Amino acid sequence: MAKNKQRSLSQHMAAKRTVRYIVLIILTLLCLFPFYLMIINSTRAHVQIMKGFALLPGTRLIVNLKSLLSNGNLPIMRGMLNSVIISAGTCVLSTYFSALTAYAIHAYEFKGKKLLFSFILAIMMIPTQVTALGFVKFMREMNLIDNFIPLIVPAIAAPSVFFFMKQYMESSLPLEIVEASRIDGAAEFRTFNSIIIPIMKPAIAVQAIFTFVGAWNNYFTPNLLISKKDMKTLPILIAQLRSADYLKFDMGQVYIMIFMSIIPVVIIYIALSKNIIGGIAVGAVKG
Repeated sequence: MAKNKQRSLSQHMAAKRTVRYIVLIILTLLCLFPFYLMIINSTRAHVQIMKGFALLPGTRLIVNLKSLLSNGNLPIMRGMLNSVIISAGTCVLSTYFSALTAYAIHAYEFKGKKLLFSFILAIMMIPTQVTALGFVKFMREMNLIDNFIPLIVPAIAAPSVFFFMKQYMESSLPLEIVEASRIDGAAEFRTFNSIIIPIMKPAIAVQAIFTFVGAWNNYFTPNLLISKKDMKTLPILIAQLRSADYLKFDMGQVYIMIFMSIIPVVIIYIALSKNIIGGIAVGAVKG
């Protein structure tokens, strides 16, 4: 009797596990389908794309790529380099200084600490669009239009990244480590760079991915500040290609350009993906 119950329980658990795997496979396929559609359409001609969806790839991949690279109005390789520079700079500054700010709030006791923390969180509620006109006017007065500086340096102030780092520190950074480092005579920046940063590596990896992708896909701010053709980023060039005259519009070029634009993002994700689950899980322990 006990063996029959155990066998029945095992079969029930196996059935539930099978159902979970089937659901996960279906969800995975649904998530990957847009990427598959993009890759397929990047190998097809404009006329073929207009006719509808196809499961099998076409033969126009090289033709579409050559047409895109030879388009004098769209410096695609220069745009990709511009996006890499802006995204990498934003990623480094945002993660490092947000971690540094979170460390200061977490490890030090000073008057107004809670007020400062609340103020930083309140900034998160302000949309970028609200301050955009004033920011553009300020950049124009400083002669920083058509310059990468206003697209990179303001990333130092990233309230959402700071908040994630702060939550992660509360979960994973005991203050005893900081005290021990101070007793050993280590300077504060030495403590932060040599001890805190390695402990924070999972959280930094997670936010590095999110920050890089956010900067890479950012269209709003660069479009307000950049007008020179050689300084435009990929999102601006993609929008420019999509808004082209109907007679010159080529969906094959659009898809191959989008495909090229996600390659650096995929590389960054693969390089840092092993830290994503652990970093998000630990950083979300305290809410």
